[in-house]
Amino acid sequence: MIRVLLVDDHQLVRDGLSRLIESAEDLTVVGAVADGLQAVTAAGDLRPDVVLMDLAMPISDGVEATRVIAADLPDVHVLVLTSFSDGPRIRAAIEAGAVGYLLKDSEPSVLLDGIRAVVRGESPLHPRVARALLTPAAPRGARPQDLTDREREVLELVTRGLANKQIAQLLQISERTVKAHLGSIFTRIGVTDRTSAAIWFERQQSPGANPAAPA
Repeated sequence: MIRVLLVDDHQLVRDGLSRLIESAEDLTVVGAVADGLQAVTAAGDLRPDVVLMDLAMPISDGVEATRVIAADLPDVHVLVLTSFSDGPRIRAAIEAGAVGYLLKDSEPSVLLDGIRAVVRGESPLHPRVARALLTPAAPRGARPQDLTDREREVLELVTRGLANKQIAQLLQISERTVKAHLGSIFTRIGVTDRTSAAIWFERQQSPGANPAAPA
C-alpha cells in the first residue's frame, strides 16, 4: 500500500484528492495538511511514501517545505501538484528536491499513476511542465531577493563565519538541511563554494551596490 500525505491550503481540494486517492486499491491517505510548515512536521511524524505538494500556501510555501523534506527524509518522495506551470517556479521546486511535477488540470488517472511512478523511482512531468523545462531560462544577475527568507538567513550566518553545525543550532534545523540550503544558494547565485557566496552577499549588502537589471 502506497501511503500519501496531502498538502494543500484549500479544504475542498484536500477532500477531493482524498476521495480520489482512497478510491484506488493500492493507495491510501495518511494525512492532509494546509501549509508547508505543517507538511514538514507531518512528513516527519507519518513518514509517508509520497507527499503530494501544493506550492502557493501561507506560512511556508511548497518549495521551502520540499527542500526541508528532501534533505531530512530522503525516502519520502515529493510530487508537486499545482496550478503553476511557469519555468522559474518549476525549476525552484525541482532544485528543492521534488521528483515529479503535475498540474491540477491533469486527468485523475494521470495523478494516480504519477503517485505510483515516483515510488518506482520515475519522475512524472505534465507536458506543459516538460516544455517549460526545455525552454532556457532568461539570463539575469542574481539578487538577494531571488533567495528565500531561510536561504538569506543561512547565507548571512555563513558570511559571519559560522559553520554548518552552528547555523543548524541557531536556526533549529538539521545540518543536512543547512547543506541543502547552501546547495540551492550556490545554484541561484552562480558560485561553487562558501567563500564566494559570502563575498557575493557582502557585495550585495554594500550601500553602493548596483541592483541587477530586471529580466
